[in-house]
Amino acid sequence: MTVPGVSGRDISEMLTPQGSRRQPLDGFDPDYADIVDYIIRCTHRIWEQKDIGLIETHYADCIRMHLMTGPIDGADGVVANTIRTLAAFPDRTLVGEAVIWSDEGNQTYLSSHRITSSGTNLGPSDFGPATGRRVQFTTVADCLCRANEIIEEWLVRDNSALVIGLGLSPRAVAREQALGDANDGKPAAWRAAAMDRVLTGPSTPFPRAGLPSPDNPETFARALFDQAWNHRRFARLREAYCPAANVQVPGGRSLFGHGEVTGWATAVIATFGNARFRVDHVAAVDGPNGIRDVAVRWEMAATHDGSALYGPPTGRPVYLLAVTHWRILDGRIIDEVTVFDEIALLRQIEGGL
Repeated sequence: MTVPGVSGRDISEMLTPQGSRRQPLDGFDPDYADIVDYIIRCTHRIWEQKDIGLIETHYADCIRMHLMTGPIDGADGVVANTIRTLAAFPDRTLVGEAVIWSDEGNQTYLSSHRITSSGTNLGPSDFGPATGRRVQFTTVADCLCRANEIIEEWLVRDNSALVIGLGLSPRAVAREQALGDANDGKPAAWRAAAMDRVLTGPSTPFPRAGLPSPDNPETFARALFDQAWNHRRFARLREAYCPAANVQVPGGRSLFGHGEVTGWATAVIATFGNARFRVDHVAAVDGPNGIRDVAVRWEMAATHDGSALYGPPTGRPVYLLAVTHWRILDGRIIDEVTVFDEIALLRQIEGGL
């Protein structure tokens, strides 16, 4: 039985009872028909309906939520983080743009949920006092789900776009946060471990063959990151992206076509010359009219040794956690949204975290 996606569906349609189960969901509440229904419905209940207490039944007690500012452990931590966010943006609304999922076996599913949020900053946030401004920003939550509970989550948000929307300077906000870290520029233990995981991964031989077909999304994604990013074969981007590709990256940056996509890639490497990339997870779902949606969660570890993007080099180590969503048609990427916390990245460059 087909699990319907999000694209083109109104929220009112998605929130109506979906009927009988479309896939095995042992242990899930009976009103969830499939993993997409579970993610959309429980997100709406918790955030839109402000039923924060549902976190107790939808998050495992021992959950770890991974963020670029450090992990949050336990359902109580998730509750506290949710309440703080709602206090800062009490009218926050969330529009689900995509739920790209994979079956991990044993009725465990990974959902990569991309959300565009709007809200008015009416309370203090992580970035300072209330500004009264209305903002819009993109978030991706990769959630590992089993028996009605999210057992692990990787959360990335375009915080630089949010900060700019608040009328603030991303660099100034990051500098102020870094001063509060008071760690003398040394990575926290969790960040040092994450960087070590990326940097000690196995190296691959120089890739002479072209990219594999995206008909196998995981093989394609891993090859593209390895060839174009780890081996700096930027010409591979022309193979992977259609000439009129639209790409969204943090800070509200919009890229179009081969030239700008390649320009972004070279700017990243010019900023972090020894950068290494690791693909952690790939999920893919087929949509209408031959479209395939692919979610790639990835990490980067590097040294800030260039000035292309973030000012004069500081020589400080940095770690990046990101999620990229691709829309693929006729063997090429036609749209991309890449999300990571650029404020947390700048905070590391300023000597924090």
